Amino acid sequence: MSLKIYMDGKLVDKSEARVSVFDHGLLYGDGVFEGIRSYDGLVFKLREHIDRLYESAHTLMLEIPLSRDEMARAVIETLKANGLKDAYIRLVVTRGVGDLGLDPRKCPKAGIFIITDKIALYPKAYYDKGLTLVTVPTVRNHPEALNPQLKTLNYLNNILAKIEATNAGVDEGILLNAQGYVTECTGENIFYVKGKEIVTPPPYVGILKGITRDTVMRLARRLEFAVREDIFTRHDLYTADEVFLTGTAAEIVPVANIDNRMIGAGKPGKTTLRLSREFHKLTSKEGVRITHAV
Repeated sequence: MSLKIYMDGKLVDKSEARVSVFDHGLLYGDGVFEGIRSYDGLVFKLREHIDRLYESAHTLMLEIPLSRDEMARAVIETLKANGLKDAYIRLVVTRGVGDLGLDPRKCPKAGIFIITDKIALYPKAYYDKGLTLVTVPTVRNHPEALNPQLKTLNYLNNILAKIEATNAGVDEGILLNAQGYVTECTGENIFYVKGKEIVTPPPYVGILKGITRDTVMRLARRLEFAVREDIFTRHDLYTADEVFLTGTAAEIVPVANIDNRMIGAGKPGKTTLRLSREFHKLTSKEGVRITHAV
């Protein structure tokens, strides 16, 4: 069965899913998106993802031609059309078709497409042994230039950092802000563990407020860890007991080495592993149920 893609209110075959070359999402990165996961028929944190999508669009003054409930139904219907229970969902809203100028007023209607497909997880070795990270030269976008809290189609800051990490021969890159404080990695939020305390950067240093990040913070507090958002430098990472990353695709992935410094024991720590177990318990029971009768 050909994969079905939601395109502006219709489900079309993958081979027929096309975006105009005059769409400002393509021409200028003018649009917003979300990456969402479903686990065994449950769409995890669907409402939170949709809320963040609409908040990003509001700041861009991008009017989405569906209500939030209609958007949620479109996600579910696309999953049902593809018969998927375990999937990665990419929900994209573009500024729409306009002319070759920048003016968004020339784009009368936003474009929407939804892709649902099987998730390609990180290799198991990442979770068994931990990631190797390096600090990259690319500085995180300043919040008043292109605010990292907006999940937009302009991801060049992240892509340049990813290229630098790849060129260094490591798994991921850490971006610092202009003041030298740790922000996040190219596609994940970052945490460190010191004793019974878990620390992650605050939004104002220049991060995306990850939905998995927020979930992990709540789980950690429930497990009676002291969790705080605070600015920190690479020294705090180097001397931590554990470091781990969080994200929709990555879930919770441990870090073993940063800038050639071994982190803790150089392998996944007990706190990281415990949080990962609790996270997977949550995804197995929480979410919007998919009905698979197509």
